Order: sequence, then C-alpha cells, then structure tokens
Amino acid sequence: MSRKTVLKYKNYDVHSITSVSPSGKVNANIATWVMQSAMQGKYLTVALYKTDYTIQLVRESMILNVNLLAQDQAKKLIPKLGRKSGLTSNKFVNLPFEVDERGCPFLTEAIGYIQCKCVGSIDSGDHELFVCEVIKQVTLNPDKEVLTNNYLRENGLVRG
Repeated sequence: MSRKTVLKYKNYDVHSITSVSPSGKVNANIATWVMQSAMQGKYLTVALYKTDYTIQLVRESMILNVNLLAQDQAKKLIPKLGRKSGLTSNKFVNLPFEVDERGCPFLTEAIGYIQCKCVGSIDSGDHELFVCEVIKQVTLNPDKEVLTNNYLRENGLVRG
C-alpha cells in the first residue's frame, strides 16, 4: 500500500517563470505552484523558492511571465532551468525565447505565457507567494500537450 501524502496525488502543471531586473538581468526557473486566484483569470498566485535567483529579479522589477510548458520541452528544460543556477550560468543560451514589450523574456516553444505584474507577496516558509495581476495571456503552441508533475515522475525527470 502506498504511503505517499495526499498532496503527492495532485498533478500540478509545470511552468517556467521568466523575469528581468531593471538593469536587464534575466533568468528562468521551473515552478509548479502557480494558480489562478481570482475569477476570470485576473490574478495568479506564484510560489517562488526563496533561494532561487529568479525571486531576486522578481523582487527588483515586480514583473514576470508564467510560461506553461509542454511535454516536448521536459528533457531539455528540467535540467537546464530546474537544476542550474542563473547566478552561475546563462540559462538562455540555446533556449528559444523572445522578450515582450517590457523586456521580460518568454519561451517561444511553450504552450503560451501569461504576462504578470506583481502586486504583493507573502512569506510561505521556504517559498514566497507573489500575487500577480494578469496583464495579458498569449497562446503560442495550442496543439502541444501540457507538461505535468506526473509526466516528470513517470519519465524519471523528478523524484517523489
């Protein structure tokens, strides 16, 4: 009989949070804890790990893009964006991306991205929750399959 906790049964979508600092530094990470937090998609709440470089850029600029990742991106992006630090490597080398009108990167091979402006944050233990106003949503690759935690587990790309 399985002894996993109830939350391990949840099948979260996998995202990359991309951000830019006012000085033009960019970074991207992997995030699964992103949720709509208001009716009609007007706000999202994004949980960022406190030791991640991306959170520093988000705190400085208060802008980010939430990129909904596709299954075909998993093998390339999980090691690159989820297991390396943007402090010691440029994660955008050989990564297809463009920048929006704010200079914030988005991943062109993602299913799409949500352009956000952070309006507040709250401490959440080892993460910080950012409440974000949705500025716009852009669908880039509607025919791709959404990358989920279950897909990552089933393909040995994450533990647990």
